[in-house]
Amino acid sequence: MKLLPRVASASLAALLLFVAGCGTDGGVAAANPAIPIPASTAQLRPGDSLTIALLGVPDPTTNAVQIDDQGLISLPYVGALMAAGVSTAELSQRIRETYVAKKIYTVVDVSVSVTERYVYVGGEVQHPGRIIWTPDLSAAKAIQSAGGFTLYAKETAVSLVREKSAYTIDVKLAQKNPTQDPRLMPGDSLQVSRSPF
Repeated sequence: MKLLPRVASASLAALLLFVAGCGTDGGVAAANPAIPIPASTAQLRPGDSLTIALLGVPDPTTNAVQIDDQGLISLPYVGALMAAGVSTAELSQRIRETYVAKKIYTVVDVSVSVTERYVYVGGEVQHPGRIIWTPDLSAAKAIQSAGGFTLYAKETAVSLVREKSAYTIDVKLAQKNPTQDPRLMPGDSLQVSRSPF
């Protein structure tokens, strides 16, 4: 009869150790962080490639420009103009007003369109570099577009930099659970670090 309580307490101890072990190692994976999405994806940002057409003037032109790191573009006769942080319609108005204010044209029609926007993938991927942004581009898709992870990649701790803030993403989790795969915005940067093992 004394043997039964010992077996019961030994079973209870084994059960507690098993439950404690599940909590540390093989438990439920932590979710990826909620990453704030900018108020407007329509705003232009550094790195955007634009086509700017000046129409309704004696010498109509089309200019292919890219917004530089300071948020500026350069146009004939007017020089540098701030382009980042506004929509294409607002930039069209700004360009029109600048040409008229400088008395280069009295009337000008301006058309601004975005040709390509990019995200950047670096570190332990097969083909680091920039990838053309599309509205459905996610962290896992960007890694796939960069050729996938290298053998030494730390897949569970990929750094996403968005508007001067950094977030750690578990891309391995994102590949298994699409709800944990954050959408990327133009100008985002993914950096895949090297695993110590």
